Formats: sequence, structure tokens, C-alpha cells
Amino acid sequence: MTTSSRRVVLLLLAVVAASVGCWAYFAPVHWYDTFPGFGHRWLPVLGPYSEHLVKDVGAAYLGLTALSLAAAWRAADTYVVRIAGAGWTVFNVLHLAYHLQHLGMYQPVDQVLNVVALVSIAIGGAVLLLPARANRRAEAPASR
Repeated sequence: MTTSSRRVVLLLLAVVAASVGCWAYFAPVHWYDTFPGFGHRWLPVLGPYSEHLVKDVGAAYLGLTALSLAAAWRAADTYVVRIAGAGWTVFNVLHLAYHLQHLGMYQPVDQVLNVVALVSIAIGGAVLLLPARANRRAEAPASR
């Protein structure tokens, strides 16, 4: 991956994390009642509302936001980018695994949307673990 592509992925992940994190942390009841929005409600079927749990989810996503923005700032540093990718990948693979076990409580369209959203974010984190692509200009032999 190039530095630019790593930065784009990190910024996209930061936008997702910031939107979920701010919504869950600062409007926890609304987030619980209406997430993911657009007429879909995925959380009430999972169990009763808990302000503590919802705010913890919001805080975790805000932490991922900070990690992603810091890594985007240092996108040329493969080590920093891979740390961010590892954080996102661990979180989202476990998150996806949970939801795959509980898809039966959703309507078919919500099952598909749930899987597509969670797999997309997991892939976003995983691609940050890919090796950096060498700068082609730096590898080209000098012309004489």
C-alpha cells in the first residue's frame, strides 16, 4: 500500500469511528434506539439498554478515532499504521464473530447489511497490515 492509500483508509475508518463514537457517547439512548439509522434498528433486539455499556462502546470508538487520526498523520510510518490496523482488525474480527452468531434475530435485509458493514470495516483494518509498497521512483535507476 502506498502512503496515500494508507492515509485514505485511516481517515475513512476515523470518520466511521467518530460518527459511531460521538453518537453513542453523547446521545446514548438515541444511538441505542435507532442505530444504524435509515429506519433500521439493530440494537434493541440484542438486549436491554445500558447507559454504561453504550457509553463504553462510544468511548472505544472514540479511542479508535484518535488512533486512526494519529496513524493518518504518520501514514509514512508503516509500524504506526500496522499498530492501528492491528487494533481495528482485532476489534472488528471479534465484533463480526459475535454478530455472525446472532444474525437470526434480524430480518434478511438487516442480516445482509450487518455482515456487509462489519466485513467492510474489518477489511479496512486488515489492509493496513499489508506491507508498504516501495516508492517506484526511489527504486528506478538513475538516468545518465
